[in-house]
Amino acid sequence: MRPIQMVDTKTQYLKIKEQVDEGIQRVLDSAAYINGSPVKDFASKLSSYLNVKHVITCGNGTDALQIAMMALGLEPGDEVITPSFTYVATTEVVALLKLQPVFVEVDKETFNIDPAAIEAAITPKTKAIVPVHLYGQAANMEEIMAIAQRHNLFVIEDNAQAIGCNYTLADGTVKKAGTIGTIGTTSFYPSKNLGAYGDGGAIFTNDDALAEKLQMIANHGQKVRYYHEMVGCNSRLDSIQAAVLNVKLDHLDQYIAARQKAAAFYDAAFKGSDKITVPKTASFTDHVYHQYTVILNDVDRDGLSKYLASRQIPSMIYYPVPAHRQRMFSDFGGSNYNLPVTDWLTERVISLPMHTELDEEQLQYISDQLLQFVQQ
Repeated sequence: MRPIQMVDTKTQYLKIKEQVDEGIQRVLDSAAYINGSPVKDFASKLSSYLNVKHVITCGNGTDALQIAMMALGLEPGDEVITPSFTYVATTEVVALLKLQPVFVEVDKETFNIDPAAIEAAITPKTKAIVPVHLYGQAANMEEIMAIAQRHNLFVIEDNAQAIGCNYTLADGTVKKAGTIGTIGTTSFYPSKNLGAYGDGGAIFTNDDALAEKLQMIANHGQKVRYYHEMVGCNSRLDSIQAAVLNVKLDHLDQYIAARQKAAAFYDAAFKGSDKITVPKTASFTDHVYHQYTVILNDVDRDGLSKYLASRQIPSMIYYPVPAHRQRMFSDFGGSNYNLPVTDWLTERVISLPMHTELDEEQLQYISDQLLQFVQQ
């Protein structure tokens, strides 16, 4: 059996090595390392894939969130509603821009932001909602958009973990996650479903004027070189990373199918166990399984993690400290929150190996070892 990796980007690369190497070599031959043709090609290609009018590439997923908030004209003190059960980047940029993060609960089964909690948290200072499509499935965007419309709020979708995920609206229309809100953002960190071989990110919108502003902010606030109309930043996807992503985007649906197949194997293996609750997919979305995260019921999680490691099986406990309990938010009233579902989840979730290269032998071994521990 091949060694088990939490994410196996090397084996994935070997399958597309010739195409990737050719793409990188073309960039080296052109010497257009910044804003070269692969960047424009990738933005156009991703726009078509997502069926969204504008894709603005940038340096990373955190920059994408920051640029989005800057473009919406949010001012210090404005409140931004976001889940606490997420990677800190989502909430970090809120604080960085001197906005006020407002942490709310997530759904116990899907791990995504709870629309009812959003509604309850809205005040006259609320200006935006940032739903996170956690682990690979979309939050309840139709309900979130209805809330936003009632209260005249912006919606920024953090789609760093769910690129390619399909969302089905009540009328049967299917849209890609990240294209439903005011703005969508994503990350191309190497371990993502669509990962570069370095950092990268992108921003999506169907609003022409907003797209122009996003592009300007990402490029020092300029539309014409040396004429800076607003305060911006310097955030670019470089040509080499775009060349890699151009190749990998062609395989994204295949990668998603491979992850879904691995998840189905896990689901079947753990079906009869009362110690393991497998991920639940909401009715309005599919799941692209950036992570396969289970809830443990009366199981020693640290003991399990050590047991798996002793058998050469990696595992991860993502977000063991939710955002509202992080020291960085102590000045934002983080300790004042009571989020029992978030706290309950952070004590019980564990993520298993999940990537495109898992084979049945590996999946069987992982499942058998996990069941052996929880049943003893």
